[in-house]
Amino acid sequence: MKSLYLINPASDFPTYYGAESFAGRGLRPAVMSADLTIATVAGMVPEDFFVTLCDESISPIDFNSNADYIGITGKINQRARMIAIAQEFRKRGKVVMIGGPYATLSSAVVRPYCDILVRGEIEEIADDLFSDLKSSCWRDEYVGDKPDLSRAVIPRWDLYPNDRAMIGTLQTSRGCPFQCEFCDVIQYLGRKQRRKPIPQVLAELDVLYRVGYRTIFIADDNFTANRPAVKALLVELRDWNRRQESGGVRFGTQVSIDVARNPELIRMCAEAGLTNIFIGIETPNQESLKETKKNQNLNVDLVDQIQCFLDEGIQIAAGMIAGFDADGPDIFQRQYDFGMAAPVPIITTGALVAPDATPLHARMERANRLFHEGSEGPAMPWSTNIEPQQMTRDQLLSGVQWLCNNLYHPAAFAERVCHFIDRVNPRSLEPTVPVQSNGKARTVDLDSAELVGKFHTLGREEASMLSKIIMKAATKPALKPLIFSTLLQYVQIRYMYERGSFWEYRLAAEPAPAFVGRGTLPVLPQQSPAYS
Repeated sequence: MKSLYLINPASDFPTYYGAESFAGRGLRPAVMSADLTIATVAGMVPEDFFVTLCDESISPIDFNSNADYIGITGKINQRARMIAIAQEFRKRGKVVMIGGPYATLSSAVVRPYCDILVRGEIEEIADDLFSDLKSSCWRDEYVGDKPDLSRAVIPRWDLYPNDRAMIGTLQTSRGCPFQCEFCDVIQYLGRKQRRKPIPQVLAELDVLYRVGYRTIFIADDNFTANRPAVKALLVELRDWNRRQESGGVRFGTQVSIDVARNPELIRMCAEAGLTNIFIGIETPNQESLKETKKNQNLNVDLVDQIQCFLDEGIQIAAGMIAGFDADGPDIFQRQYDFGMAAPVPIITTGALVAPDATPLHARMERANRLFHEGSEGPAMPWSTNIEPQQMTRDQLLSGVQWLCNNLYHPAAFAERVCHFIDRVNPRSLEPTVPVQSNGKARTVDLDSAELVGKFHTLGREEASMLSKIIMKAATKPALKPLIFSTLLQYVQIRYMYERGSFWEYRLAAEPAPAFVGRGTLPVLPQQSPAYS
């Protein structure tokens, strides 16, 4: 019997949606979201293989594994670790396969470190790949296309360390119809959205529920892109949730802001149990939105659009980017002002990055404005691989640091959370979002409570922040699970900033970086945010 050891490497650095803060604060390692990739690939492995999974963020890699084949997946933020793991196993004479998003879009980088390169999606090539592995006669490269997702398998969650993952992961579709210049999703998964059959989705939900998940992230690139299809799915998710005698689940996902123009769709999302949605707001600068082809965000009041979700009890997390060609010296103050006006506690902020294979990457390369280092910036805000148009690279990164430190100063964060509590309508949460899972509490849930509970010990301002948020949340008890998950993510963000030497309290008392023209020193004083 052949054997396969599938590895999801640890991230090269803490990320906005990671959980490195658990181990960093002295608790057992954990992840925020269970890794769907290795569980899905395991579901395609034939029964006459022995397969083992390792999520390195939870448990160490066994470099003495006697597996015949080592499979490594990963994204841009795992690049260095992917390569290091591959090198170590090849030193030991193992046959190493590398696949996944980064291997697909940046294949030239990983090609020297693996025996077998797997590019693209795996469903249509899995049979050939595993047949060749079984016969010990493999090719050095396999290339998958855009498969019909009716061929999708149920992931092998029975092999995954679910007790150390906060959130389960489910995918109902792949692809996004939009064409944002900086996004590499459509380069990997295409612009035509493909969907799993609803019975397949419900079968995967049943498995996730059985292994203990009561919060599940729907990891679609744009969940609501196909309106008729998603409405049919939402009805089924609502009914599935209502059938769970021991309580349903809360869902999170990613959508575009244009959903706000469809009140019926938002209401259906809430009824199905969606309580957390990520939206790429990107910037309040209309010219930057035009530049990057983020057309769905144009000519709308973004704060009003966000309120449409809050009216149905759905919390929004926003992504914001600085460094577009149209961004002038005032962009950091503008981003800050927008962030504080919006009832959005969690804002993932960073400098513009041009990922491999994107139109932005090609444009920057043609203009000789591309750096080889810094491409991990989508997950690490203090990095970029481009030379901005209206400022130097150092000025951009200094401005982003100021922006992040001010948005996440404890007083500013408390203000945004309290603003959210004031503006959200929690009534729709009550019938659709149970807050307890059936049976014994998972260790990761116990540790997360300890992690948040200890945060006040970091200092007086952190203690004041927690006190204000807890007092405000008491006015709307139905929000308790949302506020807790928000605090947990704040702990992670602070840990991420501290580990990156990115966190500096003094920046909250300084004006936004200001400069005239490109490459000049700060000369324009601005009013600093006021903190009590």
